[in-house]
Amino acid sequence: VQLMESGGGSVQAGGSLTLSCAVSGTTLPMIIMGWYRQTPGRLREMVATITSGGSPFYAGPAKGRLSISRDNPKNTVSLRIDSLEPGDTAVYYCHIRTRADNRVDELWGQGTQVTVST
Repeated sequence: VQLMESGGGSVQAGGSLTLSCAVSGTTLPMIIMGWYRQTPGRLREMVATITSGGSPFYAGPAKGRLSISRDNPKNTVSLRIDSLEPGDTAVYYCHIRTRADNRVDELWGQGTQVTVST
């Protein structure tokens, strides 16, 4: 299974960014897709998740500036972050949770760096 993230980079504060993640190599239902972020010395934290039915959940200090969406036929999930702040600087990881019978798997992408400068 591969989770291919894209859309990271360096952005000026106040700008917007859309991260995308394309999942391949699995046909299992992705009951949850989402994004987490991590900065040096800190635990990885949830940013946003979305269920297979399209219900979003937002967490953390950026929650009012986020919009998550998914395309089920294409197995993609995207995260838009508006009004970027230097505090949004982090490595962002795509995450999926699959379920088949009684087995649940948590899968991660490699991460994409987002750097916000003033």
